[in-house]
Amino acid sequence: MFRGPQVILFSEDVPRATEFYTGLGFTETFRVPVEGEPIHIDLVLDSYKIGIASVASSRADHGLDPVPEGQRAAIILWTDDTAGAYADLTAKGAPTLAAPHRWLDHLLIAWTADPDGNPIQIVQRL
Repeated sequence: MFRGPQVILFSEDVPRATEFYTGLGFTETFRVPVEGEPIHIDLVLDSYKIGIASVASSRADHGLDPVPEGQRAAIILWTDDTAGAYADLTAKGAPTLAAPHRWLDHLLIAWTADPDGNPIQIVQRL
């Protein structure tokens, strides 16, 4: 019945959010419109797909009332080096939400955020 699940993040600045996620290794797979200021961009990393949708377009085109910033959803990114990835992202200006720390005795987790305030969890199996 359903297929191809995806998370959509709302943003006041779709190009800025897209630049952040492409910097993490995501690849753009879809853009509307193709030319000019985008109102929606889809990105993929491995088989994990996210979309960045314009707040203004979501309101005007779909009648939604999205919250444009804050901790509404979290993107989880697995890595082999949580501490290194966290240091790299925060050095590039991503905010510090929680420094790398052990959780459940077998995971190393850190938290930062994207430019719209959505938390990014960086996690590694120990």
